[in-house]
Amino acid sequence: MKTWQLIIFGVTVHLIFFYSIFDIYFTSPLVHGMTPYVSNQNPPAKRLVLFVTDGLRADKFFEPLENGKPTAPYLRSVIETEGVWGVSHTRVPTESRPGHVAIIAGFYEDVSAVAKGWKENPVEFDSVFNESRYTWSWGSPDILPMFAKGASGDHVFMDYYPSEHEDFAAADSSKLDTWVFDKVKIFLLEAAKDPALMEKLSKDKMVFFLHLLGLDTNGHSHKPYSQEYIRNIATVDDGIQEVVQLLEEFYHHDNRTAYIVTADHGMTDWGSHGAGHPSETLTPLVAWGAGIRKPRGQEHNTQLYQDGFAEKWRLDNLQRSDVQQADLSPFMAALIGIPYPVNSVGVLPLEILDISLHDQAEAIFSNALQILAQFKVKMEQKRETTLTQTFRPFIELTEDKQVLHVRKIKNLIKEGQYEESIKESLNLMALAFQGLGYYQNYDRFLLGLSITAGFVGWGFYILTLILQDHVGVSYKRTFFDELNTPFLLSRKFIHGLAATVAMVIILLLHVQSLPWTYYLYCLVPVLLWVFVLESWPVYVTALQKLWSNNGSPIIGTMIFCFVVLEAVVAGFFYREIFSIGFAALGVWPLLAYKSRSTNQYVWLVTCLLLSIFPLLPVVGRKSNYSIVLLAGLIAFIIGCVINRTYLKNVKGAEIRYVQLFILLAAIYNLWSVSSSIHRKEGLHGVNQALSWLILVTSAVFPLLGPTQVLPRLFSVAFAFFPVYLLLSLLQEGLFIVCFCVVLFSWIQLEKEIHIAKEKNLITADFSSPLAGERHLVAEDIRRSVFYIFFILVAFYSTGNIASINSFEPSAVYCFLTVFNPFVMGGLLMLKNILPLVLVACSFQTIQILTHIPTRALFMIVMIMSDIMALNFFFLVRDYGSWLEIGTSISHYVIVMCMNIFLMVLYGVSHILTNVQIKLFKS
Repeated sequence: MKTWQLIIFGVTVHLIFFYSIFDIYFTSPLVHGMTPYVSNQNPPAKRLVLFVTDGLRADKFFEPLENGKPTAPYLRSVIETEGVWGVSHTRVPTESRPGHVAIIAGFYEDVSAVAKGWKENPVEFDSVFNESRYTWSWGSPDILPMFAKGASGDHVFMDYYPSEHEDFAAADSSKLDTWVFDKVKIFLLEAAKDPALMEKLSKDKMVFFLHLLGLDTNGHSHKPYSQEYIRNIATVDDGIQEVVQLLEEFYHHDNRTAYIVTADHGMTDWGSHGAGHPSETLTPLVAWGAGIRKPRGQEHNTQLYQDGFAEKWRLDNLQRSDVQQADLSPFMAALIGIPYPVNSVGVLPLEILDISLHDQAEAIFSNALQILAQFKVKMEQKRETTLTQTFRPFIELTEDKQVLHVRKIKNLIKEGQYEESIKESLNLMALAFQGLGYYQNYDRFLLGLSITAGFVGWGFYILTLILQDHVGVSYKRTFFDELNTPFLLSRKFIHGLAATVAMVIILLLHVQSLPWTYYLYCLVPVLLWVFVLESWPVYVTALQKLWSNNGSPIIGTMIFCFVVLEAVVAGFFYREIFSIGFAALGVWPLLAYKSRSTNQYVWLVTCLLLSIFPLLPVVGRKSNYSIVLLAGLIAFIIGCVINRTYLKNVKGAEIRYVQLFILLAAIYNLWSVSSSIHRKEGLHGVNQALSWLILVTSAVFPLLGPTQVLPRLFSVAFAFFPVYLLLSLLQEGLFIVCFCVVLFSWIQLEKEIHIAKEKNLITADFSSPLAGERHLVAEDIRRSVFYIFFILVAFYSTGNIASINSFEPSAVYCFLTVFNPFVMGGLLMLKNILPLVLVACSFQTIQILTHIPTRALFMIVMIMSDIMALNFFFLVRDYGSWLEIGTSISHYVIVMCMNIFLMVLYGVSHILTNVQIKLFKS
């Protein structure tokens, strides 16, 4: 198989393995076709007002100021005299869309929504707004439209500001909240003059939704401990007080309005959210008005709170009522008497309601029936796609047991045993939740087994190609060899067995009407194992050679590599391991080789310097542009020295001078942008245009220079320095400078070890055909391990996309400040990719200098990365905390992306090092 064919085949196989994780873990939990259940036949409220303060932390809201006064005086008085307070516990990912979906629709977001930037509906779902008679909403264009699109009919009205208003560089983003409050005031004034609108507003089952984004934007820009954030809380408090007074006057104080104040997520001290830190998952809850109980003493607490929050917030004299975020959806439905959203998994928080015990029993029973309806549809869907003989029902909640549970609860209510009926309803819900999880994961074992077989098969297939083409273990089977082969090892038997297995798989999948992707997951391993099994003589020959030629060095190297790969896997969880790895790399040449050179000591010093970076806090938690500017100046000085000392008479000097000038322009631009942001003047158009110009033009310059190794590596590095600096916040600028020195030192070390003929890196040429290719040796396996290590170090040493809560909008301030998740995410992804490209180009250089067959190294790297991917596949979990679940899945996704990306990276590095664009003919 040719190299390009192998790359296409490898990318295809890995895309299938990668996509499997979505069918195994990321399938939508939503089902359709359920009958809605009315929450409360005697609703206490005619209308509901929902205030969602985007990005408001529970502690910043509840804790008093330094002078002892409350942060939100009005809402504090509500807590003490009128209503309920507590903490609403969110789940990962703590993003705006998932939080709002949990509050308003009652379920935790389908993860596939991340592909749409948490904006659009990946699947249609029901919500409180959809079940209401009318809903009026004001706020952000990122949140309101998704609930209008998900609603049936035209009863959900929205009014939102332009997305350009969401500017992270704005001096004060509380204007986003005052815009909402002003719009509500205007709406009520106009309603008083509009009889048709007045008639709509006088009906029951009404919802008013105010989405307040100012706190989230100010938190990102100025951090939650800033005065801007604290003042924004006061602004929200004043606005809520004014809106409540206007609504009470509008409805003539009829005491039929319920009010809820909460947040979709919190925020870390460094101004980010997305992960599972308590500062992100703990949000405030304040509720008062019709149907909501009055304040009670803390002796009425129904659960034991040992976190000390009530004492710290000086609320320990009042009853605290915590809820899960999805519980707010059935709570709102019960207040105004609408059906529970059919997709909701929330449990009605009875202790917050002020309704009769009979109504509580009926409401929680309806809640249980609504959850049970989802379970029934899920069970029926799985029954229809499974052979009758092999269907395994959830034994705790079979159809007979469902009938018994429902009948028992109805009898208890009929007999007036309301408290017992409530307990039975809660028990039925708990069983239904377990059953939903059971059917959600029904096919997981089958799929997991298929993917594991595929990974192992792919690894052995690649090993077969390496042994045949690059180790000299070739074995061509003749016609007579085939005749003398035992039948069970013959190709006819292997092919016949594979065809039989494939036909059985296809038949079973077709009968069960399973998705077409299941065919790929099950059939690809069969194809791979056919390739492996028919090459069994290759492995016999390899083992014979290993035994006869004292293969202990190779075995020792393989064991060493396996240990290093397992350590790298552990490095995903403990970044300190990368520091240990750098220290070990630093002393490696001094211990492994007797000869000494200056480069070995340069390698030692820079490796020890790099070992510091994984120990530092993850980039994104704060910024210091002085360090970034210093890194830029150091890079500029190093560039000038290299250009004057080593590349003085080498072609392409004009290109290199232009690149150094662009680096200076990037340093100036970064200083200018950081200064204007600090002065709260925002991002100037000139700075923005210059940043995008640098980004677009930088990638072209390496292709304009000569293809000799040293000048081309110089051009590649200094093409990426300006862009990387514009996206840097703290020490990552210094990291990339040190990292480049280490990579260059690695090239020199490998040249010394191999005693390469091309002693001069200037004369060695990327475009020259690689002559004198050789078979692989143990050192080549070690080089591949180094490559994997450097790839992951480049990705993990200063912060990465796996650390969702390390996202810092200021990293992209040189390019844009108005919220745009795809552009911002793309720029941050580019920042992570640039160091990887540098590693790939360095590895390409080593292949040229040591005459390693490129295809062979490429295949070794694939095997190693697949070993890590299989590790993470087994480490994926669906139990424990949501942070642990999300982290385990994200690690697998990252490694699988790395597998696919390494294949693409190989092509990118080839273009950057080999291609030359000649603007003018000689």
